[in-house]
Amino acid sequence: MKKFKGFAAAALCTAMVVSGVTYVHEAEAGPSKNAKGKSKIENVIFMIPDGYSAAYATNYRIFKGEETVLDPLLVGMMQTNSSDNWVTDSAAAGTAMATGHKTNNGMVGVTPNGRTVESILEASDDAGKSTGLVATSTITHATPAVFASHVPSRGSEAAIALQMANEVDVLFGGGKSNFLPESLGGNQEERNLIEESEENGYTIVENKDDLMELNGKEKKVLGLFADGPMAPELDREMTEEPSLAEMTSTAIDTLSTNKKGFFLMVEGSQIDWAGHAHDAAWAMKDAEAFEEAVEEAIAFAKKDKKTLVVVAGDHETGGMTVGGYDEYNANVEILRNVEATGEFMASQLNKKRGNARKVVQEHTGLKLTAEEVGRIQTAPEGEVGMTINTIVSERAYVGWSTSAHTGVDVPVYAYGPGSGLFHGLLDNTDMPELMAEAMKIEFAQ
Repeated sequence: MKKFKGFAAAALCTAMVVSGVTYVHEAEAGPSKNAKGKSKIENVIFMIPDGYSAAYATNYRIFKGEETVLDPLLVGMMQTNSSDNWVTDSAAAGTAMATGHKTNNGMVGVTPNGRTVESILEASDDAGKSTGLVATSTITHATPAVFASHVPSRGSEAAIALQMANEVDVLFGGGKSNFLPESLGGNQEERNLIEESEENGYTIVENKDDLMELNGKEKKVLGLFADGPMAPELDREMTEEPSLAEMTSTAIDTLSTNKKGFFLMVEGSQIDWAGHAHDAAWAMKDAEAFEEAVEEAIAFAKKDKKTLVVVAGDHETGGMTVGGYDEYNANVEILRNVEATGEFMASQLNKKRGNARKVVQEHTGLKLTAEEVGRIQTAPEGEVGMTINTIVSERAYVGWSTSAHTGVDVPVYAYGPGSGLFHGLLDNTDMPELMAEAMKIEFAQ
């Protein structure tokens, strides 16, 4: 019994020292009396760090060197499987998280038999609320697409743009080319969706300066900051693109002018892409950018007191581990010195890759061995970036089991009134239903 009492005391206040950093976790009070939705909830901000699992969360905590903004908000875990596979893709995962319906991998906003199903964004719009989508991918990519479009295949990004345009009050991300005539094709080839949006009262912004000049009085804004995807956070300084936090803050400012409230989805799209590429530094930097966006949402929610913030990855990517390579070790801190993605470093190599040692050291601070240089020089064309990423991951002891997704459960975080609805082991189909319950709006099922 004394041992069990000791464990109970430790649960209330524990301390751990790792690499000179002390972490102190104090037990937080249980849900407030308003946590299960008894207070008025006007706004929901749904934030999706694509591909983010407990391993990403742990590695990011080590990378940051202290507790993350998300840590005290942890409320449960979420199952991610799709209708036809234990390992989901983003389209099926997003469809479940947006509509409450499982579907097959690759399908957007429809059931396996092709039936269109309503999303929580569309239900919020029907309730008179403003709506917004923010992503660092193309805004027509799978995860944002599921909230505002319905197509059999996630690859139909021009068709997704046709459904999104003039329907969502705030759209921020990449994918400008999908809104232009040359991408639309067929009977739509003369349509310019950007010009149409401007004619319908949208303010058009194309870079960070445009975004920062908005005065907060705009009710509808279309911001397409790249022809294709936006840049990885590691490479963003070489562009005129805004950060995810800047897009999130501006979206909140715009949407919050509606007295009936708003629904906003924010995706940290490229955490997933980094996982596919086994680029541990890219993953950590985009996780950092996502955390900064979460800070913007939480700051608004704390002040507003009528906003529920929910955070959950749609699946895990890459089979990331904390430690690996048959050693009891982790050295994630070295990723703080990495200043470019593996693909960017690969693009800086000369024809014979004779400058591999110099390029990698310049952008990572790592001194390559002769064996590592040889691996880069002999890597097949198209796999050089992945080879560099693998070497950096080995140095950091960040392991990978696949270049695809895995089917592990992912963490769920929540803050604000209604957060008590999200607890325990959830299914991805539970997310929109609980959000609708929190906002007390009708949601077709």
